[in-house]
Amino acid sequence: MIICRTITELKEQIGLLRKKEKSIGFVPTMGYLHEGHASLLRYSAEDNDATVLSIFVNPLQFGPNEDLDRYPRDEKRDLALAEECGTDIVFMPSVQEMYPAKPLTTVIVNQVTDRLCGASRPGHFDGVGTVVSKLFHLVQPDKAYFGMKDAQQVAVIQQMVNDLNFPVDIIPCPIVREPDGLALSSRNVYLNAEQRQQAVVLSQTLEKASDWLKEPGMTVERLLARVKVQIDKAAETAIDYAELLYYPSLQPPAANAPINTLNQPLILALAVKFGATRLIDNRLLHANEVNVHVQNDDEVKAAPGNRY
Repeated sequence: MIICRTITELKEQIGLLRKKEKSIGFVPTMGYLHEGHASLLRYSAEDNDATVLSIFVNPLQFGPNEDLDRYPRDEKRDLALAEECGTDIVFMPSVQEMYPAKPLTTVIVNQVTDRLCGASRPGHFDGVGTVVSKLFHLVQPDKAYFGMKDAQQVAVIQQMVNDLNFPVDIIPCPIVREPDGLALSSRNVYLNAEQRQQAVVLSQTLEKASDWLKEPGMTVERLLARVKVQIDKAAETAIDYAELLYYPSLQPPAANAPINTLNQPLILALAVKFGATRLIDNRLLHANEVNVHVQNDDEVKAAPGNRY
């Protein structure tokens, strides 16, 4: 496994792969890797001749009051997991290497960023779009792998790729969960024992909602009301958002619309604070109308017409 800390080193290694006509899979991360990241690396290793992993805590996607400085980092552990998953190249640049000067060019994706995390974290997806665009130019991947835990991020990246004609296939992969259902996240480490126990309310609520929406006459408004009541039963919770939207457009259906009349794929997306720790989770509904990377995995979903 080759470790590159500069853009020059990375370009040299990518050039060698291209000369050998090797296909390249890419997994961009902010590090502190867990089994969710490992699953992306394994998908890439299966699909491509070479896999590139980037580890970079991108300051552009953190707001002034967010956890940039305390975002968890463990380089030694990350590299061991990457090698175990068959990664060929790890790109680990410094902030100075990626942004030697304040960037005057940013990538802004409209509409799909208007709600969910885009609304509660202003500027977040501008930072995501900018750094991912930069990484795509440097790595030149054939395929890039993203976890569906952040389904809005997948939609934003796909929109950017479509609009700007990036020559890369975006491959969303399943949410990986703990045995009790909690979605894996680098931020789970912030939870104390009580909060960790309460956090399973997210996956439990998504599961219950899958049944509630089948009830005759269930509307968007009624479903979301039930979702919020269910989450509020857990201690130390503060709901940032709970929304039912079309996916991948992330536009809202009418609040009084009966759900059984909505023929487009939907996403139920949650963001909840447990103490000071904000966690997200989601579930895509009407799964028969979306494509999947792993056909038998309930958690892998994609926008219709896109190969994620």
